[in-house]
Amino acid sequence: MSASTTDLIKELRDRTGAGLMDCKKALQENNNDLDKSADWLREKGIAKASKKAGRVTKEGRNISYIHGDGKIGVLLELNSETDFVARNEAFEALGKEICLQIAAMAPLYVSEEQVPAEDIERETKVLEAQLKEEGKKPEQIEKIIPGKIKKYYSEVCLLNQAFIKDNTKTVDDLVKESIAKFGENIIVARFARFQVGGA
Repeated sequence: MSASTTDLIKELRDRTGAGLMDCKKALQENNNDLDKSADWLREKGIAKASKKAGRVTKEGRNISYIHGDGKIGVLLELNSETDFVARNEAFEALGKEICLQIAAMAPLYVSEEQVPAEDIERETKVLEAQLKEEGKKPEQIEKIIPGKIKKYYSEVCLLNQAFIKDNTKTVDDLVKESIAKFGENIIVARFARFQVGGA
């Protein structure tokens, strides 16, 4: 992917709030024309998601999932704006997909905002030490660290993880698709993952 394409994708994401792969597809379908691509996303209902992101979610439901032979269990609180959406089968199906993701990938947090500053500090120190050991210069280390921290987020934060059933999108993209579909804000509020014999 060329730098100019990457810039266009970023600009389209900022403008519409749509997911990375949706923006890429929109630009491909519309010969890299930003305005046409934004309209294309709106037509598909994908761009609506970001507009709804600030709206209050005081309804929702708790969704549970027991994996395989009962060794792993997940409890998820998924919030919506109305009880009408919370009772929808597709809303529960989204919750089950997210529970499956949590069971399989064992994230520690919902989003980047929840990661304690001391965790990032500790991770940064470990990475710096590793890179120094590899013989990297201080200015190289400074450039490499942000990408490594982004990778760390993609491992420990549920919304940043690649969706296990389609790794071309993140769990956040999956939620945004549902926001577009329902026309309501949807929030992954919290989760708990239980594992037999786990700490």
